Amino acid sequence: MLLDTKCDFDANGVFDPQDYMYFYGSVLTDERTDKEVQFLVDELGLNKPMSILDVGCGFGRHSIKLAKLGHHVTGIDSMDGFICAAKKRAEYEGLKINFIQKDMRVVQFNEEFDRAILLFTGFGYFSDSENLEVLKNISKALVPGGLFCFDIFNRDAFLKDFLPYYVTEIRQDLMIDRNTFDSKTGRLIDERIIIRDGKRKDVPFSIRLYDYNEIEKLIEQGDMKIEKIYGDWKKSPFNMESKGMKIIAKKV
Repeated sequence: MLLDTKCDFDANGVFDPQDYMYFYGSVLTDERTDKEVQFLVDELGLNKPMSILDVGCGFGRHSIKLAKLGHHVTGIDSMDGFICAAKKRAEYEGLKINFIQKDMRVVQFNEEFDRAILLFTGFGYFSDSENLEVLKNISKALVPGGLFCFDIFNRDAFLKDFLPYYVTEIRQDLMIDRNTFDSKTGRLIDERIIIRDGKRKDVPFSIRLYDYNEIEKLIEQGDMKIEKIYGDWKKSPFNMESKGMKIIAKKV
């Protein structure tokens, strides 16, 4: 059952490139990205040059490393600031990557890619019907039998260790996440406050949290099926204690 709850949010505020890199930069290290890319190489069978679609590519941390391995990469993101940063990094590295500013809900490719990825919990910000549209767009972009990897929170484990607030502090600046969970809609509601240079910015948003059964059904409705699922990037078996779901789906 799709829960078509209206979930408009200020994407420019939530994903402001300067704030995003300021507060998340310390955890998005090269070492972390290398481990995630090795996971992709192993689980997506990237043992020869392939065409790869990186959905929600951000500043291109996965796209660039995949391109360095010889793959033909197209990265899409709705934020112009991220796309500009990604293009500059690719140019500096001497790489040819097709970075496009586009909303993942309206991506229109037709069997152009061998593989697709959507990483760092970039899935679930829209209504269920729009989230399904994202999956359908990705499936349509893949060649028959193509593989798709994405990672999301595991709702069961997330709620077990639920924190009503979380504070990230960088020097004198703060990112304050004030969380509630709506059991009816299955959405985590975050009344986020960002304080930088003494100025406050409110950027509330919500994200749909799925359990395994829900996401499996949504993937199947998106014309794919789950091939494998892990609890983390180390390939630990998925269970109810797993913080996340690292899913490999195949176009049917």
